Amino acid sequence: MKWQRIPLGPIQTNAYLFYNEEGDCLVIDPGSEGNKLNNYIKEKGLKPLAILLTHAHFDHIGAVDKVRERWEIPVYIHAEEKDWLTSPELNGSMRMGTEPILANPAEHLIRSEQMLTIGPFILKVLETPGHSPGSVSYYHKESDLVFSGDALFAGSIGRTDLIGGNHDLLIKSIHEKLLSLPEQTLVLSGHGPETSIEAEMDQNPFLNGF
Repeated sequence: MKWQRIPLGPIQTNAYLFYNEEGDCLVIDPGSEGNKLNNYIKEKGLKPLAILLTHAHFDHIGAVDKVRERWEIPVYIHAEEKDWLTSPELNGSMRMGTEPILANPAEHLIRSEQMLTIGPFILKVLETPGHSPGSVSYYHKESDLVFSGDALFAGSIGRTDLIGGNHDLLIKSIHEKLLSLPEQTLVLSGHGPETSIEAEMDQNPFLNGF
């Protein structure tokens, strides 16, 4: 499996393409610039199968409908945030002073931790709330990587001052669900560069001493 990080929008939210040699592809957190993302997918000759959302903040969902409609694929999101796609108040876009950011409801709701099989992809859904109530991470064991959304960053953690945020819960999620993964696991975050579980265990100032 291969992956490509594509920072999009004014705050450079990371969208990811996760794909195999045959071109089957998952689109993770298409946050903005839908035409740019669709053109890249076309140029690479990829065949999207689904959109996976780590959570429903505005900067992670802005291109959902453009990508979904272009490739006729379903969207997966945790049930805790199913209403956030259609609510600028909940997804935070009302705070930006710009046009509200909306997306149509998701086709699939994640209600618990599970193994998610989409075509040739098998990922483990980890519930990692705290940054938002329905935040999830997607772990692909065979590739030694996890898409952590805005739970864990290189040297930092997600903010918890937005609707449904909870600092103590986020720290608990990171320690119990993410830092319990193998140390060599690559962490692909919602913002910034990749890191590893080992690096964050050793160097993240928000986690040391917990």
